[in-house]
Amino acid sequence: MNIYVSNISYDANEDDLQQAFKGFGQVASASIIKDKYTGRSRGFGFVEMPSEDEAKAAIEGLDGKDLKGRTLKVNEARPRQANEGRESRPRQERTHTTRRNSW
Repeated sequence: MNIYVSNISYDANEDDLQQAFKGFGQVASASIIKDKYTGRSRGFGFVEMPSEDEAKAAIEGLDGKDLKGRTLKVNEARPRQANEGRESRPRQERTHTTRRNSW
């Protein structure tokens, strides 16, 4: 089962996340989503646990618990949908013209 974890401390790393979930069973993977430009944590991530029973126990056991000074919010992850929350529109071509002030 894929688990969504939010409100992760910016000081936490993937090992911290994996250790927190290991207390409830086997963890296949743990990842914290990072900003693609700065490499800094975005404060949320995903944990994959092969056993649904262990995953549900982890969700119940860790939701609302503290990890490195922040209270975690833990839920079953929803399937990702293409362009969720965004409109799909073609990019406009940029032209390099100089704009003049009209004042």
